[in-house]
Amino acid sequence: MTLDLVIVGSGGFGREAADVVDAINAVSPTWNVVGFVDDSPTEENVARVGRRGSQILGPLSGIGDYAPGAHCVIGVGNPTTRQRLAALAGEAGMVPATLVHPTAVIGANSMIAPGSVICAFVAVGSDVTLGSHVHLDRGSHVGHDSVLEDFVTVHPAAVISGSCHIGTGVELGTNSTLIQEIRVGAHATVGAAACVVHDVPTNVTVKGVPAR
Repeated sequence: MTLDLVIVGSGGFGREAADVVDAINAVSPTWNVVGFVDDSPTEENVARVGRRGSQILGPLSGIGDYAPGAHCVIGVGNPTTRQRLAALAGEAGMVPATLVHPTAVIGANSMIAPGSVICAFVAVGSDVTLGSHVHLDRGSHVGHDSVLEDFVTVHPAAVISGSCHIGTGVELGTNSTLIQEIRVGAHATVGAAACVVHDVPTNVTVKGVPAR
């Protein structure tokens, strides 16, 4: 028996989340994608969703009516926006789904909270804790004993070394690297290809090698 799933957001990561669903279903039928929810989909994204045999159901305000009690995943990369949309979906009675691509490697004793999406070729070490609605995009790595709080976004090929602590709503850019035991404060942003060698305060943006 498959479970109904609504994907919030028809943009790039929303459709990447659908790719994860397809890969999961290819191994074992698990999810029935009812459709996508988007307040202002572009014509291009409407067409892209249609080409994959799905549809835009309507705006987020009606999410509880499209598939009452269904699971949902927030396919939006921006952490702040994702947090807002997750709250609205929860108020509508939607259940957050957890999606893990079959090619992802998850270490022993690691915990993944509801709503998280782990894409293809991700590697998560042992004893890692992932909060709610965390996004680990393609090829990213999370080292042993690290903690990622809620609504963290890790873009493709980013590397988090062991024993790091990443605060709520942090965004780590593509190919960025954090050395071991780094702490990144809530809602900070690490630029693409940056190398973080010192702790990052809350609500700041760092970039470069070393990151400043």
